[in-house]
Amino acid sequence: MTVSLPRTAALGVLAALTLSACGAAPDNASTTADGKNAATAASAADFGGMDKLVAAAKKEGTLNAIALPRDWANYGALIDGFTKKYGIKISVENPDGSSQDEINAVTSRKGQTRAPDVLDLGSSFALSAAQQGLLAPYKVASYGDIPTGQKDPQARWYNDYGGYISIGCDAKRVKTCPTTFADLLKPQYKGQVALNGNPTKSGSAFGGVYAASLASGGSFDDIQPGLDFFAKIKKNGNYTPVESTPATVEKGETPISIDWDYLNAGYADEFKSKGVDWKVSVPSDGQFSQYYSQAVNKDAPHPAAARLWQEYLYSTEGQNLWLKGYARPALMTAMEKAGTLDKTAAAKLPQVSGTPSFPTEAQQDKAKTVLGQGWAKAVSG
Repeated sequence: MTVSLPRTAALGVLAALTLSACGAAPDNASTTADGKNAATAASAADFGGMDKLVAAAKKEGTLNAIALPRDWANYGALIDGFTKKYGIKISVENPDGSSQDEINAVTSRKGQTRAPDVLDLGSSFALSAAQQGLLAPYKVASYGDIPTGQKDPQARWYNDYGGYISIGCDAKRVKTCPTTFADLLKPQYKGQVALNGNPTKSGSAFGGVYAASLASGGSFDDIQPGLDFFAKIKKNGNYTPVESTPATVEKGETPISIDWDYLNAGYADEFKSKGVDWKVSVPSDGQFSQYYSQAVNKDAPHPAAARLWQEYLYSTEGQNLWLKGYARPALMTAMEKAGTLDKTAAAKLPQVSGTPSFPTEAQQDKAKTVLGQGWAKAVSG
């Protein structure tokens, strides 16, 4: 695992890149001899079977991905595994981008060969992309094993991996590491508490505010207490506007980082060789679990490769690779029952209690609206 900046960084380079086109996408999508079109295939069977899908994807030879850092949930191993298995090159643009950056790239590059083929979005952003009509319906072979509440009935998106909001802490710089949101209010953490992105653009930061809301008397229907929490720690000097990355942690700029547990746990492994004692806690007072979601761009320039990538991610191999990156794969329960789950990797996951619940589409839409209207004001000054 190689540490790089996290995908939640809000970068301005994408906007600049989208101003120049690299030519239109080819008019003829991959088709079979009998005229079946990969761009409209709603399953591998719909295209004539996996063998034909693999052949068409290999003929395309390329997959355009975006906002996938190699150190995020073990994506480096997934990218390498797919390329080794199928010989298809994966081009990852703007690996440090946010979920909103992904959506922006789809809309601004429609018809271009540089458009993303596939998306890995924070749950609320996947819902938004579906509402905008940007996603292609596609059912992977294991679609039926994905829990009902974690997939779109039209198969435009479905959860891939997830985890819990956690608090990471540099134990060598922080005398007593916080383990709850209530702890983060204490004066000893002045200037030390960071998110790893802007919650109006980043799925992980969005989850951090939701978790803070649950810890402060809020609910899935009411994220305002989360905004109030960050306004409070901004006012008392504990919150820092520096977006947390492995680099800022190593420099001591963000010794306390609110982030997904699989990222914090992965960083803990990586930091050991660099002399950083990174502790990870899932706060008991704000236990918020969420998944990211996979989707295929409706106008993907490489439609067969996009669909084959989904099949790989939802195979036993793909799901276990996410698990090795400390993320909980969407098919974890089904694989456990089938005896195909990597038990060694599962045993290393950060411990939590209880059964997670998730906000509905309407609740997430409402929360995004509230954040959009109030986040800047909450942390300004």
